[in-house]
Amino acid sequence: MSVEWWHWIVLGIALIVAELAVPQFVLIWFGLGSLLVGLAVLVLPGMGLTAQFLLWTLASLAMIALWFKVFKRGAHKTRIGMSDANVVGEVGVLTRAVEPFERGSVRFQKPLMGSEVWECIADESIRANDRVRVTSIEGNILKVGKA
Repeated sequence: MSVEWWHWIVLGIALIVAELAVPQFVLIWFGLGSLLVGLAVLVLPGMGLTAQFLLWTLASLAMIALWFKVFKRGAHKTRIGMSDANVVGEVGVLTRAVEPFERGSVRFQKPLMGSEVWECIADESIRANDRVRVTSIEGNILKVGKA
């Protein structure tokens, strides 16, 4: 039995559709690699089975590497979608006073992570309308201190 170009296309579509059921975002790269091999076999019909599998493996691994190297840059993201380095040090104004073990609210001059106002906590009491600086991110709450 020889593997035809459309076998690779069907396999690729099946893997891409299977990605909907698997939340790891990995099968799509093998599916795209299979589609690439299907196109290569369509253009070069004399390609051997070993060459097809080698091309599929290399193409899939290259796409996975590209995903992690280029598109998934900054993998050390916080839960609220922005890296610590981009948020820590930002200065805002408290709109609601913050006490130890109680949440306050801080407003930034420019939107930070898609919003101008964020819930915050602090280790000390800080009055409303005081300037504060972000010291860290804890989940989806900013930890602030006096600026």
